[in-house]
Amino acid sequence: MIVTPEELAIHKPQKELLKIINNKTFDDKILYQKESDFHSISVVENEVGRFLHYKDTYQAGVINTDFYRGNIPYINYFLIPYLFNPSVEKILLIGMGTGIIVNQYEKLFTSLKKIDVVDIESNILEIAENFFEFKASDKLNFVLQDGIVYLNNTKQKYDLIVVDVASNEGIDLRFCTNEYLSLIKSHLKKGGIFVSNMPSSADVFNPQNTFILNLLSIYRQTFKNVNLYKGDESDRIYYKAFFNLDERVIDITNLIFISSDCSMSIKENIASIEKLGVSIQNYINNLIV
Repeated sequence: MIVTPEELAIHKPQKELLKIINNKTFDDKILYQKESDFHSISVVENEVGRFLHYKDTYQAGVINTDFYRGNIPYINYFLIPYLFNPSVEKILLIGMGTGIIVNQYEKLFTSLKKIDVVDIESNILEIAENFFEFKASDKLNFVLQDGIVYLNNTKQKYDLIVVDVASNEGIDLRFCTNEYLSLIKSHLKKGGIFVSNMPSSADVFNPQNTFILNLLSIYRQTFKNVNLYKGDESDRIYYKAFFNLDERVIDITNLIFISSDCSMSIKENIASIEKLGVSIQNYINNLIV
């Protein structure tokens, strides 16, 4: 079962701003198209950047404007765990996207020995390499499989697990249960960190936001420490880059859960992340709990 963003929104957008978004058109040049077993895939390039589409939704991509250049900005929150543990050796990434985060991890984590990437899309490596400058290294192990199936079958344990399976279409409820989080925890090493991207109303703690409030409760039952980052910075960049707007329009944002049984205090200076071209302090400031 998929929970859609429309089901999660609490507040209606201002009509004037919504009209700007709905009337905005982009001069998309199609660079790649393919029907896979799971998706209608395309890679498009326009005045904002280059993007991977599944059906009609943005799955991943690179923004290339005077205002901002880099990854789809919510993914920058995935760099924060480096500040908590710069000595990570093994990473599991479920949901590859363009692979940019993989190459960033390889640059950041100097102790990294292995990164397992699990994705159900057989074409994703080819797309990442051919259209998004992804460089596969000998540390990469790509697994073509459903993420939960992989977790149920592997005995591997990781210092860092990152799951990014939410999209504009919503989130599969399989990734929102006690059983799933317990499964994740069983694959974390002592002191390991789990990162997950979830859609939410921007009014996070509104009592009507039952999906997220219940999910936060489940996370807290599973992990001793849960940091929740609201996507204010990523939304600021997104709306400015795509629509030249200075405010969020739709009442949906990314929530990034960063969870661990160990204390998540900053142990590393932000300079290493800043060298990647990411102003990470702006994302750190979005910690809401």
